[in-house]
Amino acid sequence: MIDSFGSRLPLARASIDRDHLSRTLGLEAVLADPRARVLVLHDRKVLLAGPARIALLEAARAPAFELGLYLGRSIDDEPDLPLGAPIVALVVDETTAAEMDTAALDNGEPESDAALWGDLRLLGADLSVRDAGLFTEALALANWHASYAFSPRTGHPSIPDAAGWTRRDAETGAELFPRTDAAIIVGITDDDDRLLLGSNALWESNRFSLLAGFVEPGESLEAAVLREVFEESGVRVVDPVYKGSQPWPFPASLMVGFRARVAPGSSTEGRPDGDEILELRWFSRDELAAANAAGEIRLPGTTSIARAIIDDWYGGELPDGGRW
Repeated sequence: MIDSFGSRLPLARASIDRDHLSRTLGLEAVLADPRARVLVLHDRKVLLAGPARIALLEAARAPAFELGLYLGRSIDDEPDLPLGAPIVALVVDETTAAEMDTAALDNGEPESDAALWGDLRLLGADLSVRDAGLFTEALALANWHASYAFSPRTGHPSIPDAAGWTRRDAETGAELFPRTDAAIIVGITDDDDRLLLGSNALWESNRFSLLAGFVEPGESLEAAVLREVFEESGVRVVDPVYKGSQPWPFPASLMVGFRARVAPGSSTEGRPDGDEILELRWFSRDELAAANAAGEIRLPGTTSIARAIIDDWYGGELPDGGRW
């Protein structure tokens, strides 16, 4: 059961049996199942069968691929995916992607060429529970493979194994396992229940979001909240309260969401670190709604946990101020 806040997290949704036991059978055995379906990835995008629907092709119609990733089995019986069907993500190269036209799809034609490939950042909130889970899992796993073509232990080339769930050192045989980087993200409020937002140096100047950062080795999530907030803003906070988590495969993060409040007696005058954060602003609910509606600021898109925490504090859904 997902709580009311959890329901705001599009990429935390899933409707699939990851079926870890079948991974040892290998990709060929999985694809030999007559029920098998494949989704196609290229350049971190997925082939679509409609504006917000992943194309699931029969294995016999699968294109040539560079990498295959076994995602699991269907737990529902649906028109495009039989109950118990294995699902494999296929990563294809530029040439193959260019050949994937509307004739390859089972479920109708996309509205335009631009709709053929979908970006998870933009589509995550619009996808079904099943498709959001499949896309998130496939992209996270594909990104890991792209980063580990060589063993970090020996420098030897590594090759995919276990239907895409490990890589193996080609010379020593040592296994490499997928990794996920933990990061915290925090909704900070003061005594007047205003929300602190910052503008990152990598964004356009009017885009604002919550403060966030990676967890360091030997550090708890709660300690990371206190440290990251102070490093980026100069604001001391206390009482970090866990809200929820969501994978963020851009390329390999697990975003762990918190709420925290300014420490009693501490100043609310922000001091941007000047490196990651260039500007800090406190917003009341009315101020944030007005700034967003006027286009004065742009908020994170509805796929992100940042937006979920902002909307949760606001008490409802703010109109979209610009997707990412």
